[in-house]
Amino acid sequence: MKEEKFQVINFIRKLILYIDKELSNFPKKDIELKNRIRNIGYDILELSYEANNISKIEDKEILLERIIAKIKVLDFLLNLCYDKMIINYKKYIKFGEKIDDIIKYIIGWKKSINIRA
Repeated sequence: MKEEKFQVINFIRKLILYIDKELSNFPKKDIELKNRIRNIGYDILELSYEANNISKIEDKEILLERIIAKIKVLDFLLNLCYDKMIINYKKYIKFGEKIDDIIKYIIGWKKSINIRA
């Protein structure tokens, strides 16, 4: 996997790869949940690229807020997987660590925009 210069993109890409790896044997009855988790990962990646390429600060802030909202939904869905015993505690914690890394960078990114504005 090619490393990006933009660190948050690397964290998101690693999360997507981890999602694909760890959710490979999902129960058929919950396949929609798996697809939703995967799609949110791709949405977060797309929004991050978009926010990185936009120069208008107001639009960038809106995209960062959307990323944060998507991350919160992703966290909820992973919590649901844990509650349904689809993933174990160890995987749940690992997902949480990856999400925490991403959210820290997004919030830092947002703060750096507000300082420059």
